[in-house]
Amino acid sequence: MRPTLRYSLPLVAGLAIFIGGGYLLVSATSRSWTEGDVQLRSELAVRGARQGLLEHWQKGDRRGVRKLIADITTDERILSAAACDTAGQVFARTDDFPDSIGCARFVEGAFGPGPAQVWNQRATLQGERVYLTAVPIVSEQANVGVIGLIHDMRFAQQRDELFRRAAIWLFAFLAVGAVLLSTATARAALRGVRTELRGLLLGGSERPEFVPLLQDVRELARQLAADERVAEGGRAWNPDRLREVLHEHLRGERVVIVANREPYIHERDPEGGARVLHPASGLVTALEPVMRACSGVWIAHGSGAADREYTDANGHLAVPPGEESYTLRRIWLGPDEERGYYYGFANEGLWPLCHIAHARPHFGREDYEHYRRVNQRFADAVCEEVDRDDPIVLVQDYHFALAPQMIRERLPRAAVLTFWHIPWPNAEQFGICPFREALLQGLLGSSIVGFHVQAHCNNFIESVDRYLESRVDRERIAIVHGGESTLVRPYPISIDWPNHWAGRSPPADECRREVLRELGLPEDALLGVGVDRLDYTKGIEERLLAVERLLERYPRFRGRFRFVQLAAPSRTAIDRYRELNESVELLAARINATFGDGEYRPIILQRQHHEPPRVFRYLRAADVCYVSSLHDGMNLVAKEFIAARDDLRGVLVLSQFTGAARELTEALVVNPYDLEEASSALAAALSMPAAEQEERMRALRTLVAEFNVYRWAGRMLADAARLRQRGRLTQRLAVGAA
Repeated sequence: MRPTLRYSLPLVAGLAIFIGGGYLLVSATSRSWTEGDVQLRSELAVRGARQGLLEHWQKGDRRGVRKLIADITTDERILSAAACDTAGQVFARTDDFPDSIGCARFVEGAFGPGPAQVWNQRATLQGERVYLTAVPIVSEQANVGVIGLIHDMRFAQQRDELFRRAAIWLFAFLAVGAVLLSTATARAALRGVRTELRGLLLGGSERPEFVPLLQDVRELARQLAADERVAEGGRAWNPDRLREVLHEHLRGERVVIVANREPYIHERDPEGGARVLHPASGLVTALEPVMRACSGVWIAHGSGAADREYTDANGHLAVPPGEESYTLRRIWLGPDEERGYYYGFANEGLWPLCHIAHARPHFGREDYEHYRRVNQRFADAVCEEVDRDDPIVLVQDYHFALAPQMIRERLPRAAVLTFWHIPWPNAEQFGICPFREALLQGLLGSSIVGFHVQAHCNNFIESVDRYLESRVDRERIAIVHGGESTLVRPYPISIDWPNHWAGRSPPADECRREVLRELGLPEDALLGVGVDRLDYTKGIEERLLAVERLLERYPRFRGRFRFVQLAAPSRTAIDRYRELNESVELLAARINATFGDGEYRPIILQRQHHEPPRVFRYLRAADVCYVSSLHDGMNLVAKEFIAARDDLRGVLVLSQFTGAARELTEALVVNPYDLEEASSALAAALSMPAAEQEERMRALRTLVAEFNVYRWAGRMLADAARLRQRGRLTQRLAVGAA
């Protein structure tokens, strides 16, 4: 050990000096980068308006100059601006430009000794770090003045912190690696330099001494490649972490959710009492764990026959039953309202408009009026439930496109985040809606509009750009309309992890035995499962046709393979849904008549509401789960199947037209319209070796575990909180300027 220490201690001392010097170098580089970034941003912002500024300035048009510099401050990192003449006097300024700064500093910096130049300086304003920039405005004849800009520097602090943290870890890893390497080299030298060198040359990078270094470097590379992951600290997202994020950003305040679907429904049972049901809804699947973690108020339509009996005079009910971690506020709708708002405008109009599933959308003026009035009722309920003037409100889905603007009118400082759970069509298709401008204006009352995937964000921006007078900020991915800015962001939704329904289910082998016994099937049966509402967008007919084609092309599966379709009736008041119900029943009967033999029936159709415990028993028992949506925002059944399979068995066959197909690449992704491809995928799934099933399922479970619903909610709520914080800072600056 003594020779090792003799070699290692000087190296460690040298590395300590190296780490310190490297840290200072990285800090200086980061500061220089920030200053260069701010200067370039300032020059670009002013350059686009320079000609207009010159013309208005030389005419003495203060209003024109003020409008141009106000446009410059729509950049989220520029807080305020002023146009200063060469005498150091204010020619025009934005309302929130503080008097304490003054024009003299900007003019002196830009027109000091030597030629006019861009001038930068750090400063403190109202206890916050800001950055001052002066950009000279020069005509061919003389100096006209400067544009003074005040920049929000919080982004620079975050970036500096990120770089310092990365530098510390980088140099620490290098130090550990270097010490390990030097120790190994010193020990090897004692045994013979020649033997050790030969072993090094032959062993290469696979030598054990290099394994820790390689692991550290790979981990560092992954962290640097995903800056958000670094900012999040690399910890797994779970309810506790979501609570920490909420405490950090929201200081324990309540979150208000607006959604048509309620998480718990009280329905009457045959004995005259009531039972609690969990609706078959992907929205509820995603949001309910979030509310259990962060508390707050969930405002929803009280649709259950016994709902009124279990709420107080204000429609309030503490849920979940037995846990009571948040409040459900039920809104009561009359038959005409429900028919016009829900069945009419939302589900005969917006639903087929947004889904490319070959159903003609219908928009009636009377339905729209019901839709508008119900949106106003829910917006009013939000204002009754909040306990501050700048709350965070999450508006959910296509039922409430008008509500964000209605909430904004009464709570102008609220952070309203609207999440659209279904696809957003391209601009041409959206133009079919005769109320398109009103819907877009309603959504732009949001601080942030979220979608599952970037393609839907792009379609929304294109629609706004085509049908409204607005400005699209391509750099920030935002829309500026009526003087207000709305961010547009993709937030891929997911499920809770560990999934509480999967955790409550029996082991997979026990579930399989129970399901086979319930269906009267032999132990060697091959079982496929589909779980959906009876909706024409889910591709249930195409799914059954793929099973039929499987049995036609692969006779070895006849008599052994059964496909169970758990189908919850949905929106039966609409003709298209009643037609689908009849069509699916006739199709299943035809396939069973064609391939049935004795007691063998390949299609088992179960059309009733299924509670989550039953659904998860079937998911855990299945050999294959087929999700065949013709157009879907995300589809959480696919992720629930993955959560259910802690035995690492089962194969997911997934439609390419789901948002989930962009994430779950280890599934067998198919075009559900192509029955040859779909039936081949089903055959491959039923024949897949256990080792390949395990490899695919392990990768899928890793992804769903990391990108779970708590991460989805945490990102959205943190973004909304940051926007609100920026609004507060801007308001303080405006007060200081006044």
